Amino acid sequence: MFIQTEATPNPATLKFLPGKVVYEAGSADFRNAESAMEASPLAARLFDVPGVTGVFYGYDFITVTKDGAEWQHLKPAILGTIMEHFMSGEPLMNGTMTGSDLDTDGEFFDEADESIVATIKELLETRVRPAVAQDGGDITFRGYKDGHVFLHMKGACAGCPSSTATLKHGIQNLLRHFIPEVQEVEAV
Repeated sequence: MFIQTEATPNPATLKFLPGKVVYEAGSADFRNAESAMEASPLAARLFDVPGVTGVFYGYDFITVTKDGAEWQHLKPAILGTIMEHFMSGEPLMNGTMTGSDLDTDGEFFDEADESIVATIKELLETRVRPAVAQDGGDITFRGYKDGHVFLHMKGACAGCPSSTATLKHGIQNLLRHFIPEVQEVEAV
């Protein structure tokens, strides 16, 4: 098994591409070892690598976030852990948990804004999420209220130095172009 790695705009996060589907159910974001232990054997093992502070699953990639440790010291252990997992045939997730099960915060918006929210979600799904996945992350809709769109940033996007620019100059401008009611985009 050959696993490729790619840098992301977030210097603390590296993208690992095992050359196969990782997680068909959407995405799963683990910000600590405790949440990983309950949900995913692979994520739990990755948190055992000293310096790993976050694990994110996308459709065909895994992003790993580190603290101050150097990638040259972490990469061999991470690659070995991912390879061992896929060679073992062990499931990625425990039981029937899905990415939506792990993402417990519900959406919020006024019923009168349902058509605006539908357009926001369609633009996120077709134009934003594919681009963000290329960088090892994901962005999901959280809510809409009084012209403000609230988005949840995951994977390489969470804590990325350029995430504010992505939100304000990229996503906000895109949504404003297609939806005049949108005034501002904020991360939650």
